[in-house]
Amino acid sequence: MCQWFAQTRLVVTFEREGVGKFSDEDIENYTIRDDKGRITGLDFPTKFVLIANHQIYADWWYAWCFTYFLSPRAGIHRYIYITLKKSLRWVPVVGWGMQFFNFIFLARSWASDRLQLASDLTRLGRAAEAEHRPFCFLLYPEGTLVSKDTRPISKKFADKIGVSDLRHVLLPRSTGLHYTLRSLSPRIPSLKLLDMTVVYPDGIPPPEIHIHLRLLDVKGQVPIGDLSSTKPTPVDGATDRKGVVEVEIPSNEKDMFDVWLRELWQEKDETIGRFHETGSFSKDPAPPKLNIPIQLDRKLQILDAFCFFWPAALAYSWKRLRSG
Repeated sequence: MCQWFAQTRLVVTFEREGVGKFSDEDIENYTIRDDKGRITGLDFPTKFVLIANHQIYADWWYAWCFTYFLSPRAGIHRYIYITLKKSLRWVPVVGWGMQFFNFIFLARSWASDRLQLASDLTRLGRAAEAEHRPFCFLLYPEGTLVSKDTRPISKKFADKIGVSDLRHVLLPRSTGLHYTLRSLSPRIPSLKLLDMTVVYPDGIPPPEIHIHLRLLDVKGQVPIGDLSSTKPTPVDGATDRKGVVEVEIPSNEKDMFDVWLRELWQEKDETIGRFHETGSFSKDPAPPKLNIPIQLDRKLQILDAFCFFWPAALAYSWKRLRSG
């Protein structure tokens, strides 16, 4: 759809100084070029949790497009899992397609979402590792869009916990991400955390989307806590969900992760502010930059764009066959 109706280019830069930084050698090794030397993608690790700032409803769409260019031979974009409002599950056609892609539907109530998230993460993480296939779980820690309605809520939360509010992003909520990383890490030992800072220069995506990346090893660079000292406990009510467990998180480890994520978001806020002032995420006036047009590698892949409609088409065909 981007290729046909809204031609867009991804402008990708890399963190050079802070947490999750890339060296010149890293950037060169990750960059994929075709026979003519044109940049076509990034040869990244294939199992990661992707987090980003949340600005518009189409953020997840462009994040999904971005995964198309990550290790394209592995097909990461085929194994991306997204959390959505539970009410969207039964939207005609589109909702059925989302179920077909194993999207995770949550009620936005932690008391009820714990069971669902534990079940889905257990199933998807175990399958990815056992079948040696890619895994990308997309999560927006802010939980909602930045807007005139959500900004006061973020300010109120900042005052409640005694910290300064941010300018360009909302204060992140750490519970869902922390729980996700602790649940997936034992099942996917090589799990990475890919942090993506996104800016639309004119407030809307086309013709350019600027993306700034950080890549972290979950076990070595993210303070998710000491899993070895915590025994997994069966999820209440999960008698029909074999092998589903959740890990209770000690309060001191929750606090440590919360501070870490908040500091990461503070850096993200400063980075976005620098971009608006100078046109660059980096303090370096000429940082390494990759330009990747959003377009399909092969024309036949256009059929993938209609995957959302397959379940509905199959259901309709089956109904007609039975009635005939």
